[in-house]
Formats: sequence, C-alpha cells, structure tokens
Amino acid sequence: MQSFYNKALAGLLGLVVASVLIGYACVRSTWIRLPLLPAADSGLPWRAELMADSAVGGRSTARLIDDTATLSFEFTSVKAAAYPFVHAELAFRDRAGKFTHVDLSRYSAVEFDVNCAPANTLAFGLVMFDDQVSVPGQFDTYRAPYTYFFCNKKGEHVELDLARLRTDQWWFDRYGQNLARQEHTLTRIAKLSFGSTFQSPYGVLSKVQVRNLTLTGRDMRYLYLFAAFMVVAWPGYGLWFFRRHTQALLAEVKDKMRRDIPLVAYQQLSQDLHRDKEQSAILRFMATEYVKPELDVETTVNALGISRNKINEILKAELGFTFSTYLNKLRLTEAARLLGAKEDTSVAEIAYAVGYRNVSYFNKLFKEEYGCTPKTFRKLRDSAPESAGP
Repeated sequence: MQSFYNKALAGLLGLVVASVLIGYACVRSTWIRLPLLPAADSGLPWRAELMADSAVGGRSTARLIDDTATLSFEFTSVKAAAYPFVHAELAFRDRAGKFTHVDLSRYSAVEFDVNCAPANTLAFGLVMFDDQVSVPGQFDTYRAPYTYFFCNKKGEHVELDLARLRTDQWWFDRYGQNLARQEHTLTRIAKLSFGSTFQSPYGVLSKVQVRNLTLTGRDMRYLYLFAAFMVVAWPGYGLWFFRRHTQALLAEVKDKMRRDIPLVAYQQLSQDLHRDKEQSAILRFMATEYVKPELDVETTVNALGISRNKINEILKAELGFTFSTYLNKLRLTEAARLLGAKEDTSVAEIAYAVGYRNVSYFNKLFKEEYGCTPKTFRKLRDSAPESAGP
C-alpha cells in the first residue's frame, strides 16, 4: 500500500501544480490586448487620415507628422465655423486597401500614452456603422460615440472605457432615433478618432503625439476552459484514486492471506515440528483451542505444564511471534477465511466463532492486520472470487 500511496501523493502534487499553472495561464490569457501603435505591431491594418472643418467652410488646419511609430499631428483650431473641429483618425482597411468594418466587441477599453503642447482637452471617439441608420461608406451617417481626456507636455497615460462613450443628441435628432438608445455594439467599427474640443485653444498651433495605442479586454472563454479542466481532472483523479486504492488494498489482502494460509491448520505450520515434543504440543494445542475466548497463556501453561517463558521462547524461535500475537494471527486468518466462505454469516458471528467476545475489538485487530474492516474485506473478496479462501 505504501507504494500506492506514494504514487497517489505524487499524482496529487502533480495535479495541484498543473492546476495552479494552467489556472495562472488561463487567467492571464483572459486579458487580451490588440496593439494598434506602433504601426509595425498593429493587429489590424489601418491608414491615418486628417479631417478639419475647412471641408465645411471652416478655417481650421491640420498636418500629419508621423503615423508609424506614433500618431503625431499638429493643428490650429480657428473659431470661424459654428463648430470648429480637427480629427486625426485611424481608418481600418481590408487586404485590398479598401475601407472596412472591424469587430472590436472582444475589447472593453482603450489605452495610450499622449503628449500635448500646449495642454489640451481632446476627444477620443469611434466611428461605427449603425444598422438602422448608416449607409456603407457614407461616414456622415455613421454613429460617433466619444469621450474626453486631458493631456499636457509632460505626457499622460490614458485608459478609457469603451462602454461609456456618449453620442451627441443631434445625431439622434437628425436620424429620428430614440435618445434612450444609448447602448452601442462594437461589431462594425470603421475608425478610431482623436480630435479637438470646444476647450482646445483657438488660433494656437497645437501638437499631439499618441503612442502605444492598445485595445484591451477580457476573453472569459479561457476561464471556461480552466473550469472544464478542473471538472474533468479532479473528479478523474478521485475516480482513479478510489479504483486503484481498492485494487491496491485487494492485492495487499491477497498477499497477506497467501502468507497467512499456513497458520490456518496446525499440520501446515511446519514440516519438522515433531522433532520437539514441546513445540508440537504448544502448536497443536493452540491450533485446536484458539476458538475458545478464554484461551490465554495461563490456560496453556496449566493445560500443557510448560512454563510461560518456555512457551514464548518456542513461539518466538519457531514463528517469530509472542503468544498473544500468534493467537490473534490464528483467529484473524480463520476469520478472513470465513468472511469469504460464509457470505450469510454476520461479522459478529464470525468474531464469536474465532474466539472474540468483543466485536469492536475484533474489528480493530482485523483492520490492523488487513488494512480494512471485515465488511470491506468481504466486499473485496466478492469482487475477486478467484482469490477467495485457502
């Protein structure tokens, strides 16, 4: 059994380590990231574009400085139009270079580093296709939810929740949409936008540099995968443990019985017992009288006329046991045989039949000898009938 327990412990430790490592890997994998800047690391193809109110009669201007390592642009916002604006946009493209929509529903936030000179309050927004309103390719019909962030010359790290972007009321009014329909999905995104706000300085050259632009989110499928592993691995280990424990226990019981079979009958104890009359007398007497509860060393001394010390010396030399140990061996071995041979006989009846008055004491000794209770022993014998009995 010790060999089995060593294997079981090694398996348990291995399973614990595997669970920790797989759990750690799965939890880490739930945090997903999609870099967009630098362009060389981008997980999606895009093209940088600038838009200003000059297209609708305004006088604001913008110039792109870099769209590879960073998204760097400069602009001058001029208060000539009703709503002056300047936008630097990442427009998504397909492999052929045409405008396309991308599914960003796996991502819940966007983060980036940004420097502004002078300090500025800018807007970050999405340009998304709305199934009820938008016309493919006509971006003025697209929905444009946004939020604000602050930046300065020292630089800021910005993290924005994509679920909390707001859409201006004019868009709902223009397209006859219910203002309460604020929720939006990220399944068809055409552009990401960085733009000026009404708090951006007017008539001043403003410089903006966006770095390390990354979309972030969580993919809970990895946790489901880990849960599936735990549901399969731990019950599987438990099933293996109980099956192999039963097999190991049965093998140990069979080996114990094989070794103890010679104790069942006196004639099988030794092939050379008759050379010593005292040895023969002691072993014969115990082999026939062990079923009597009152049998003890004093009874044997009185019946055979051999001293207590002599009895113990002979048993120790012949079998390696003391009187009480050998007596219990005889009784327990016979009990084991009866448990397999007499299925209708109760454990208590068998205990009494082999010389025990106290069933609890019998159960204790039996478990110490065979590693299981008499009831379990009987079940094991029943599961392996070929090993039953001497």
